[in-house]
Amino acid sequence: DARVRGWLLLDSYLPTFFVTGAYLLCIWLGSKFMKDRPPFSLRAHLIVYNLGITLLSLYMLIELILATWEGGYNLQCQNLHSAGEADIRVAKVLWWYYFSKVIEFMDTIFFVLRKKSSQITFLHVYHHATMFNIWWCVLNWIPCGQSFFGPTLNSFIHVLMYSYYGLSVIPSMRKYLWWKKYLTQAQLIQFLLTIVHTLSAAVKPCGFPFGCLMFQSSYMATLVILFINFYIKTYWKAPSRTAIKETPVTTEIKNGFHKDYFAAVNGFLNNKKAQ
Repeated sequence: DARVRGWLLLDSYLPTFFVTGAYLLCIWLGSKFMKDRPPFSLRAHLIVYNLGITLLSLYMLIELILATWEGGYNLQCQNLHSAGEADIRVAKVLWWYYFSKVIEFMDTIFFVLRKKSSQITFLHVYHHATMFNIWWCVLNWIPCGQSFFGPTLNSFIHVLMYSYYGLSVIPSMRKYLWWKKYLTQAQLIQFLLTIVHTLSAAVKPCGFPFGCLMFQSSYMATLVILFINFYIKTYWKAPSRTAIKETPVTTEIKNGFHKDYFAAVNGFLNNKKAQ
């Protein structure tokens, strides 16, 4: 799209490709580097980082609502050229949305430095790495019009999500953070709404590229599948506290016997003495 020529990082795909490669390399090398080292706390860094992403997401949410309102965007289907200056305004916000995806690589780097390896899942890395690259394509070919909807929803979700992350770093606030489950539900609803909105433009077209609509729907479908899998594992199949307590924490062996053997024998002998 000629309207975005000369914008930072957009004229060539190579910077986006190499930054993504560096991100994946940092995960691999960083995990090896931290393997035998104590985790970093990074509490102050995380508070500042999460506050910054929250404010950036809030800006993008407000600006997208105002720009699309100014341009009289059609919610069902909006083409790429009919709104004039409002389209440029939307494209500028979507550039920030694209750039925010490289900033959000720090989510994973913080996990590595804090040795939160359980958080570095396939879903997490797949989502972060692909979004940055997909949005390079979006900004180059479809930087406005129908593209506005997903980022508007996602910016709203990120205001909630990064607020949650920031508060979770503060120990005194953790007792109030009972709503993590509902954040995941909100993310799933966001993906489903984006699919419906995208397909609405395929059913009743307005000139927005059909292939882009199909790709967007397919990609969102992969996120729905992965997030449902995450939701089931985290909230439906999570082991109970009782089960966790009953599970032996160690497999220590003494004189050829598991330590639980001695615990059982001692309990039996003590009961006999009591009798």
